[in-house]
Amino acid sequence: MTPDTPVPAVNGHSGDLLSSLKQQAVSWTTKRARAFSSPTIYAPNLPYECGGAREYNSYVLYALIAGIPYLVKRLLGLSLSTYFIMTAILALPIGALSLVVHSWIVSAPTEQICALPNEPLESYITILDKEMKAKYTGGKIPMEVFFESYFDGDIDLNGDALAIFEKRYDWAFFPITVRVAKFFVLQWIPELLWHSKKQDETQVRDHYDRGDDFYAAFLGDRMIYTSGLIGDSETRETLEELQDNKLRDVCERVQIRPGDRHLDIGCGWGTLVAFAAKNYGSESVGVTLGRNQTAFGNARAAEWGVGDSARILCMDYRDIPRRPRYNRITCLEMAEHVGVRKFQEFLLQVRDMLEDDGLFYLQIAGLRGAWQYEDFSWGLFMAKYVFPGADASCPLNWVVGQLETAGFEVRTVETIGIHYSVTLGRWYENWMKNKDLIVKAYGKRWFRVWEIFLAWSVIIARQGSSTCYQILAHKNRNAFDRSALLRKPYGHGMPSGSQ
Repeated sequence: MTPDTPVPAVNGHSGDLLSSLKQQAVSWTTKRARAFSSPTIYAPNLPYECGGAREYNSYVLYALIAGIPYLVKRLLGLSLSTYFIMTAILALPIGALSLVVHSWIVSAPTEQICALPNEPLESYITILDKEMKAKYTGGKIPMEVFFESYFDGDIDLNGDALAIFEKRYDWAFFPITVRVAKFFVLQWIPELLWHSKKQDETQVRDHYDRGDDFYAAFLGDRMIYTSGLIGDSETRETLEELQDNKLRDVCERVQIRPGDRHLDIGCGWGTLVAFAAKNYGSESVGVTLGRNQTAFGNARAAEWGVGDSARILCMDYRDIPRRPRYNRITCLEMAEHVGVRKFQEFLLQVRDMLEDDGLFYLQIAGLRGAWQYEDFSWGLFMAKYVFPGADASCPLNWVVGQLETAGFEVRTVETIGIHYSVTLGRWYENWMKNKDLIVKAYGKRWFRVWEIFLAWSVIIARQGSSTCYQILAHKNRNAFDRSALLRKPYGHGMPSGSQ
């Protein structure tokens, strides 16, 4: 966009607002070059804001919850006690319905730093279904309708998925559709409430035992399905470098020493277990429900010469022997699958398995509290297609509260969403390079599901819709030696004073 490009109407606004948006868009172009100058970052070109929590008026919700039952009471001549009972029963359905309706009518926030290009839908996607094409031509398509139709082969992309998703607000919007609501009520909520061993086993094995070649197509040689870490923002680090940075960071963060008993819960293909045993001399045990992961991890440990000190066990986390205790426990992006209902029970188990002077490292994906409707759309897409049962992806305050309630003291917390965005970007590039192999082995539908998952998630992690937290904790005991975790303040050793 140049300073002289006419800015079209955006969401029905014109005049001074559009002039302001035009100036902000030019300003954004300048700021973007400076703010996203790192060659390793997947920089945005249309960072548009979506309606959500800020536009959702809680006072209107409270009025509806109190007013609708009162109107029924007046019309039917019901008693006051019946009114209170009816209010309690209808509060959740009224709240849910108000959220659904609001998602369809909400306007985008006026505080934007860029203007939409207002390109026609057909410049981004090709709708092959005639009825659907007639319905959406000249407008925008609900995101859920898009990805379901894309997976079914009724829509094609007109270019690279990541590039098209960077401009998704120009061609899509994010309402709660009937299919989304149905999935939420009939599948997501029951899974949240249940989380039996059999349910978790079925979901994990259906997902992770699909085939190691499927995951190697984007995870690469390290076979690590968790966020890597940027080490040098001035260079474009490879996926392997990002993951090696993370492996070292975790081992150093929990201060693994030779001979330490180390447990990795939800170890995946066991790379961290083998790495810690080989490079830090630990006695490491990893636990996973995936049969393929277990075989791969034990084979890798043997290949790296640490088969006696690095073992992968195929079992449910609830069946892990609690004695003898462990000096170090790590859990990287598995606790989400424990579920909200079981989360406190899980943390109490971890505390019981940990030595009194031990350290617990929790890396967990989470959602922002100040949600936008895109966050809902992406989250339920992930729950349906990518990570079923991972309902404990919550805002940071909830996770910290759970840890403290379980008797832990949180030592450090870092938000690594931007690191995850870069990791996902490298995964996306690998996936696209291996398109022909995946389509041949697993079909076009599976390729497309992961294509959208990876492309969309690069952006979601970068913009903070979903992020990832590195949390270091220990038992909150009076006798714990907190001095062992001291670090120097930022800027320590620098000249003091005005200089």
